[in-house]
Amino acid sequence: MGNRYSRPVLAAFALTTILGVASCADSEPAASAGPSAGALITHRPSTAAAVLPSASRTELVTYVSEGADGQPILVSGTVAIPRGEAPEGGWPVVSWAHGTTGVGDACAPSADTVDGPAHSYVARTTALLDRWVSEGYAVAQTDYEGLGTPGGHPYMNGESARNTVVDIVRAARELDPSIGTRWIAMGHSQGGHAALFTADGGQERAPELELQAAVSFAPGSRTSDTAAYFASGDPNMGQALSFLPVLLLGAEAADPSISAEAMLTESALPLIRAARSGCMDDVRAAAATVPVDQVFTPEADMGRIGEYFATQELEPLTSAVPTLVVQGTADVLVSRPITDRIVDALCGNGAELTYRVYDGADHRGVLETSFDDVQAFVDDVRAGGTPDTTCAGD
Repeated sequence: MGNRYSRPVLAAFALTTILGVASCADSEPAASAGPSAGALITHRPSTAAAVLPSASRTELVTYVSEGADGQPILVSGTVAIPRGEAPEGGWPVVSWAHGTTGVGDACAPSADTVDGPAHSYVARTTALLDRWVSEGYAVAQTDYEGLGTPGGHPYMNGESARNTVVDIVRAARELDPSIGTRWIAMGHSQGGHAALFTADGGQERAPELELQAAVSFAPGSRTSDTAAYFASGDPNMGQALSFLPVLLLGAEAADPSISAEAMLTESALPLIRAARSGCMDDVRAAAATVPVDQVFTPEADMGRIGEYFATQELEPLTSAVPTLVVQGTADVLVSRPITDRIVDALCGNGAELTYRVYDGADHRGVLETSFDDVQAFVDDVRAGGTPDTTCAGD
């Protein structure tokens, strides 16, 4: 597709394609069931701030995946292709799952601009991922379900996120035949949660690809405890309060019978308005105005929210591939004791897992601090080695 198409037009056009109403003029008409998961719907050169400088080109793509409700969805993202000639077997792929940016369309990393609402985070991960493309990896970055495309974003829904992380690799290969079948799932925070879900079921979802490893930086978790925590009115929860509206709206997107607004008091409704119209910086500003002991209405069904998020916890997962979990000791958003507990559970489930902890690294700083070790882990796996396994007591 040419540059004359705006992002909303691309999204609307591609959605009708999925539903079988229209098809690209230069392709075969869609079958009545619609394109399969991973089908590339549109593509054009990206001009956003998320372009990776070391790539030969970065393309904005839309593709088909499967949503939290099991139905076909349209997803946006970017694919960056290295410079030079691809090695035998094609460029290996890093499929990146981003951390929390928000639930509004403006929070999609592929739409980032230098003055955009999520730029402080996206700029940092862009610099990290540019190092991977300069090392000869094609880098695919999904926006996830509902960020920049029709529908709500089911924040922290592991199945939906896994599907979008896997299917963008399929779309990338359709975009450029120099991209190979071997790939690494990698993600931070919300995306660390997605990477562990991908380690669990990613190979089964796309058996035609070879998922070689997964890397999870500071994986988000314990969402099932969230409602009870915020209902407690703990005076120390001010910093965490900004995550409440994205969690509630994420549950609402996965289960439309849940109403985020109906659960909150009038004093707390600015959280929802900020989350719907802005990104995390806007939500943090709103959270500073909300009394921590006046969040939920007396009628709010805490049990229902807890039950939904209990289905998204990491402890029941297994891992079909070598997996590296990375954690900083100074992380106040994803604390080390919780990640320790997750690692113990995954080990108990038979995971082939390596756990590295970085003294003094905070939630974002661990991305740069761990880079050399992450690269060594990936190189070892791709060379056929067997990384040291924490679960074996190493």
